[in-house]
Amino acid sequence: MASEITYAEVKFKNASPAAVVEVPPEMKKHEHHPQKYPPWLPWLISLLLVLVCIVLIVLLVMMPFTHITDQPATLQQKFMEWWCISAVPQDKGRGWMCCPKGWKRFQESCYYLSDDKMGWAESKQNCTGMDSHLVVINSEAEQVFLTKDLEHFSQRNYYIGLSAQKVGQWQWVDQTPLNESAAFWRTNEPSNVDAEMCVVIHTISQIHNWNDARCEKHYRICEAAAVTV
Repeated sequence: MASEITYAEVKFKNASPAAVVEVPPEMKKHEHHPQKYPPWLPWLISLLLVLVCIVLIVLLVMMPFTHITDQPATLQQKFMEWWCISAVPQDKGRGWMCCPKGWKRFQESCYYLSDDKMGWAESKQNCTGMDSHLVVINSEAEQVFLTKDLEHFSQRNYYIGLSAQKVGQWQWVDQTPLNESAAFWRTNEPSNVDAEMCVVIHTISQIHNWNDARCEKHYRICEAAAVTV
């Protein structure tokens, strides 16, 4: 006969409750609390990102002009808009010739044809104020270019940078004397009289269209070196 197993609950008197072991605070597991950020922080980060984008765009736009050489920086500051044309193959480095918007380009120069009249001294000062000078014509090719560009104007006189302090002693505004082999006087000109000490281009189709004239109010042609980028 199988024996029966009997379980009994036994209680001991004077038994102390289980001892509780205190764990030092530094031994307790650190509780994880999510770090709180100020509510304006995302807005600040967004603003900084926008500012960085703006700076990058400005740098990309202005970068071509950081490589400009052979041109005073003031000309770049005078004009906000420019137009450029490819002058040499792109694989040869700088290959763009740029002029201020509204100016004409020929070879390595930019030309401004005025639509108002000024006296000689004012005309000279006006060109200087645009970091240019009254045009100095050095070749027949340059003279042909200017003549063709002025053909559609009728009966106008445009100052060029040629004048005389003494009768017959013609000198350009860059202080170089007139090269007679590159002079384009009209027939029977210059008059070489005291009253006519300034030189203009008269708007006719012939390239020999220079007149000596009174230093009164006329149109003007300014010239500046093209910007190379």
